Amino acid sequence: MSDDQRDQTPAGPAPAAPASPAAGPQPEPIRFFGTTWVDHDGGYALLRVGLAAGSLVTAFAAALLLRLAYEGLEIGNVGPFLSISVVVLFAVASSIAFAKTWDSFRRRPAPSSDEAALKGLKTIGFIGSLIAYFLRCFVEAPGEQLRRAEYERATAEFARRRSSRTGNPAARRPKRKK
Repeated sequence: MSDDQRDQTPAGPAPAAPASPAAGPQPEPIRFFGTTWVDHDGGYALLRVGLAAGSLVTAFAAALLLRLAYEGLEIGNVGPFLSISVVVLFAVASSIAFAKTWDSFRRRPAPSSDEAALKGLKTIGFIGSLIAYFLRCFVEAPGEQLRRAEYERATAEFARRRSSRTGNPAARRPKRKK
């Protein structure tokens, strides 16, 4: 094979063609679950159990890490005010992160909401987010209810639009005048 022929052959598999508009709406993938949430196939139940266990183990490890940090403050003899302040800070941040994470599974935040401003607070209270993820895995994939409602709405709208079409409008015969 000559160099010219080698340059013209694709290096890898051809990219997949984009879905045609006639195929209908595509489900939005969920992190870690992909689109297995649509039909609950492809190891969906095993993924839910595994991710629930993983988030709980991670939450326990994070709590242990915070406990070690608190003991470091005690060893450093920083005083009761700072020790209590750190505990209260993490408790409040975790409760806010839990509430915001739990709420994000049911509805999308408004474009003008304060989600960006709370990003740092949710990072500090990551244990609350992990616990919300753990609890939500008992019911469904986190965010499945929201995405299923959006997908079913889009599918129904697509079916309604497609059913109103009766064929090629250019091929229709003109209406008779009375």
